[in-house]
Amino acid sequence: MNNILRRQAEDQFAEELAELRKADDLARPENWAMSPQAVVTYLMGGTLANGFTVSAKYIGNRRLMEIAAATLATDRALLLYGVPGTAKSWVSEHLAAAITGDSTLLIQGTAGTSEEAIRYGWNYARLLAQGPSEEALVASPLIRAMEAGKLARIEELTRIPADVQDSLITILSEKALPVPELNTQVQARRGFNVIATANNRDKGVNELSSALKRRFNTVILPLPDSMDQEIAIVEKRVNEHRTVLALPAEAPAAEEIRRVVTIFRELRAGRTEDGKNKLKSPSGTLSTAEAISVMGSGLALAGHFGDGCLRPADLAAGLIGAVVKDPVQDRIVWNEYLETVVKERDDWADLYRVCRELD
Repeated sequence: MNNILRRQAEDQFAEELAELRKADDLARPENWAMSPQAVVTYLMGGTLANGFTVSAKYIGNRRLMEIAAATLATDRALLLYGVPGTAKSWVSEHLAAAITGDSTLLIQGTAGTSEEAIRYGWNYARLLAQGPSEEALVASPLIRAMEAGKLARIEELTRIPADVQDSLITILSEKALPVPELNTQVQARRGFNVIATANNRDKGVNELSSALKRRFNTVILPLPDSMDQEIAIVEKRVNEHRTVLALPAEAPAAEEIRRVVTIFRELRAGRTEDGKNKLKSPSGTLSTAEAISVMGSGLALAGHFGDGCLRPADLAAGLIGAVVKDPVQDRIVWNEYLETVVKERDDWADLYRVCRELD
């Protein structure tokens, strides 16, 4: 397991999950591995009565996680919604890991996702040889979740074509999936539910129908409220990536993280942190996830092509790549930001110089 690039949440945090289950004496919904309160503790972090420390998986508003866990304890499905990079997939995976111990029942939504990916397909060799039968049916992750009383995850629900999305309506309302070819239906066991994610900035968005929206309780995950909160998220995730990827670099200095986060927050907001200067915003989202990516690529450069210490020269290429998505309009935005903000900050002279050299 040590050479796996990215372990599932239930494997990576197996010790924490085991300790939480051991200490949890509150009421649990049927087929849940722990109580809703323990699920939220797993997500938000905390110290158990025996002194064991649970790490925070989500840094943000605790109430949002309480609403998410409470929703999954009802017959309403959960939709995690927001701009890209707000930890929707991360929260979805950890909710499934905490509640059922299995985050692998996943359907990845794309423009090409078919109804078979959500409902079921067929082993055509058996279908031709034997006709429709249970052995010829290929169960989707959704069917397997229904049969086991677990959570199914659907990523990027609004990327899926609208007519395919609507195949979920019967499943979410009736808790059953008809299989007319076999004259039967798959009925969901208690504990079954669906966690879907969707973002509102995707050019391929297919709006959910009113009927489908009614089957979901929507929790909007926002971008981090404060600079310190966003810095804490970036620092935590970057250090985790550094360890998993065994990058030969030192942990990034707090000042470099602060600079990247400041740039992203200012360009997102269209103004400097002190509110004195208005700025143009680029076409990209400049999310916390992208800030983590910039820091990660910088560490790789520092470790493999530098002295292991992260410097502005290691961050510059990643910064420009994150900001300049449109080579014309975003380039103008970035150049204006360099000249009016970065250049004027005395302690940012090194960053200004290397960014100009790359330009």
